[in-house]
Amino acid sequence: MIEELKVKFENSPFFYLTDSSTLTVEQVTKLRGMLFEKGIEMRVVKNTLAQKALEAAPEDKGYDKLWDALKGPTAILFTEVANAPAKVIKDFRKKSEKPMLKAAYIDTAVYIGDDQIDALATLKSKEELLGDVIGLLQSPARTVLGQLLSGEQKIMGLLKALEERG
Repeated sequence: MIEELKVKFENSPFFYLTDSSTLTVEQVTKLRGMLFEKGIEMRVVKNTLAQKALEAAPEDKGYDKLWDALKGPTAILFTEVANAPAKVIKDFRKKSEKPMLKAAYIDTAVYIGDDQIDALATLKSKEELLGDVIGLLQSPARTVLGQLLSGEQKIMGLLKALEERG
């Protein structure tokens, strides 16, 4: 089990540690369904097993900041999109108090506590960031092209006036 978790952590740049205790079986089933729709895997594991798997990773990962969060009931949400679990949790909590965010690991950054859920939900995904960069890169080209095209009328008018004078 530790080896399987170790591989899971190695292959997941983003994961959340949550507390979903006190949820009914029906609520957990609904939560799992919502997570599944977004490509998020939910695993309930013993804290000691999770910690042993995390301890096997290189120190530069910074997993040691998560030890305090590995107390009490823990469900781990593995995801490919950094903000997806936070969005699902916020949506689910419109009707329930849990799951509570204990911690989140986002590309070596560690977010501790449930008060971080809003910040995590507003993180931009890799695709959104790439879209922003492409938009910024295209913007100057569009502006220059637009000015050249609008200036064409002025240049043509000026040339026509000069031709008529001469």
